[in-house]
Amino acid sequence: MPRSTDPGAVLAPLLASLEDELAGAVELRQRLHAAPEQAHEEHRTAQTVRERLPVAATSAAGTGLLARVGPEEGAAVAIRAELDGLPIVERTSAPFSATGEAMHACGHDVHMAALVALARAAAKLGELPAPLLAVFQPSEEAYPSGAQQLALGELARIGPAAVVAAHIHPELPWGSVALDFGTVNAASDSVEITVEGEPSHGAYPHHGRDPILAIAQIVVTLHAQAARRLDPLGPAVVNVGILEGGRTENVIPARARARASLRAHRPQERSELRRLVEDVVRGVADAHGCRATVELIAGEPALENDPLIVERARELLGQAGLGTAPEWRSCGSDDLAFFGELAPLAIGFVGLEGAPGFVPRPLHHPELLPPDDAVALVARTQAVLYVAAAATLTAR
Repeated sequence: MPRSTDPGAVLAPLLASLEDELAGAVELRQRLHAAPEQAHEEHRTAQTVRERLPVAATSAAGTGLLARVGPEEGAAVAIRAELDGLPIVERTSAPFSATGEAMHACGHDVHMAALVALARAAAKLGELPAPLLAVFQPSEEAYPSGAQQLALGELARIGPAAVVAAHIHPELPWGSVALDFGTVNAASDSVEITVEGEPSHGAYPHHGRDPILAIAQIVVTLHAQAARRLDPLGPAVVNVGILEGGRTENVIPARARARASLRAHRPQERSELRRLVEDVVRGVADAHGCRATVELIAGEPALENDPLIVERARELLGQAGLGTAPEWRSCGSDDLAFFGELAPLAIGFVGLEGAPGFVPRPLHHPELLPPDDAVALVARTQAVLYVAAAATLTAR
């Protein structure tokens, strides 16, 4: 590839080279989809990816891989794909569906196959505008975050010039990519709530202190207070996803437990959500004669797209046969945000709605199955983001 200051002239040969890799990428996607592994257990997945890369990859953050394509000198543009599946039993009936207790229900199989194809395409070109660093990250779906581990370790030592990624999304139009500057994903924290009461026979509730009743009231109050204590113009969400307590219907147990996620776009709402949980849990538990503890597991910060990368990438989408989706921001979270402490970030959301044969299902649904053609769209989006990020290096 001749070195050029024109991003369009840089992108064209990369896209042409990519076309020859797409058939193999679809086969790789199906192979990865059929054999998912959960967070921090992605040994077989990493080996499958390693075997298809055009250059030797180094191990990072346990099961992760880093593969540098292009010059050994110079700051690289890193492109992230995720290795892990989810603890979901698949219900797609696809011929390559997973049969165990895990599933690629968030498109990670598509992202990996696309990035392998892009790395292979880039390796065939004579010259690149910047080194391309393919980052295959473990544990995007669980803590401890693989991105955070990389950001504190191997990737920090490399010092990338930018980090970009593409992610499928079933709610955006097929053939389009959402690329917006500023906050596009929320910060995320997890909290574990434990309520200690006094056990008793269910027929004599006055002899005990009921943690079930207390934690049920805590769940209701958390949702009610989130609507009253938080600025409605700052996106924020509380979700209680686990509620446990007791083993027998006629016994007041000694303990009940809940686990919730807290999401917010702005730092002030994130801080207020944390305070709200502490206030509600301790106040409601005390009112019920119970004791309570709150354990906070701090997650990723909000994900902020760099305006320079976004501007350049939006100009290149049409050349890659992609349209611009309507503005898209959500309270979804992505630990790609941890890389923002190292370099400018950008993530593009690749639409699936209306794709031939695609059955609309949300992310993390046991019937979500992106079409094979999504591999090409994700790979082209990754190529656009890589070229756009490389083009901004001299503008900073």
